[in-house]
Amino acid sequence: MYLITKWFGTFLCDKNGIKNKILFPKDEKEIAKRLKKIDGEEILAEEKKLAKEIEVTVNEKRLQKLGEYNPKDSFFKEMEIKPEDYDFSQGLLHKASILLTEEKTDDKLKSEDLQIVQMVNALDDLVQTSNLLSERLDSWSLIPTPPKKIQPFENVFSEINKETKRLEKQIEEDMAKIAPNTSALVGPVIGARMISLAGSLERLAFMPASTIQILGAEKALFRFKKEGGKPPKHGVIFQHPLVNKAPLKDRGKIARAFAAKIAIAVKADVFTKKNISDNLKEDLDKRIKEIRSQ
Repeated sequence: MYLITKWFGTFLCDKNGIKNKILFPKDEKEIAKRLKKIDGEEILAEEKKLAKEIEVTVNEKRLQKLGEYNPKDSFFKEMEIKPEDYDFSQGLLHKASILLTEEKTDDKLKSEDLQIVQMVNALDDLVQTSNLLSERLDSWSLIPTPPKKIQPFENVFSEINKETKRLEKQIEEDMAKIAPNTSALVGPVIGARMISLAGSLERLAFMPASTIQILGAEKALFRFKKEGGKPPKHGVIFQHPLVNKAPLKDRGKIARAFAAKIAIAVKADVFTKKNISDNLKEDLDKRIKEIRSQ
C-alpha cells in the first residue's frame, strides 16, 4: 500500500487506485494548519490513522517512521489525485497559502534573536537621547533658571536612564536564554550587539572568525579598501576589556584569538545547545598568556 498526502487530504492507495482516504476540512485555516505541520516535518494525525497497522510505502522523508521511504517508486509519478475530483478549488489553496505565509512571517518576527536586535537598536536610541539631554541640561544649568522650567526635562532624563538600565537587564536575561555561551564569553550587551550587526544569531553562527573580529568596523574596512592604509583589527569586540585594555602590540592577536572563540561559542548556541563557555574561557586564557609571553 502507498500513503500519499496532498494539500487537500491523505490517501491510501495500491496499484488499482485509492483504497481509503481522509479529506481535510474545506477551510483555509484548517488547510494552512496542516500545511504548516507538513512544512515543519510533522506527521499528521490523518496520516497516522490511515497507516495504522498497515505496511505502507511513502515518498516523503518526514513519513519514513510510518513505512518504507522509497520516493523513486514509479507509482508516485503514475498515480494522479486531483483536488477538483473532491470539490477542492485552487482558490482555497491560495487562501491557505496566504495564511501560512502570514503565520511564518509572524513566527519569524517573534523570534527571540530578532527581539534582541530591536532591543539593541532601542538601547542605542535611548543612549543617544540621554546624551543629548545631558548636554542640554548641562548648558541650561549655567544660567539662572526657575526649577519649574527645568524640572520636566530632568524628570525625562531620569526616566530615560532608568529605562536604559531596565533594557540592559532585559538583554542580559534574554541573552542568557538564547545565547548562553556567547553571553558568558563576550558579555550579554556586546554579544547582543554582535547579533544585531549580523542580523540574527544564525547569521552570526555562519560567519568566519575573521569577519566576527571586525564586525562593526565596516566603515573603517570600506575606507581601507578605498583609500588604503591599515585595515581594521577589531570591531565591536574592542568594547571588551580583554581587547581594549590589551597592550597595543598584542591587541590584534588577542582580538583574533577572541574572535575565534566567539565563533565557536555562537555555533554551540545555534547548533549543539551545549554549554561550553567554561572550556572556551579556559582555552582563551591560555592563548592570551601565550601571546603576552611572546
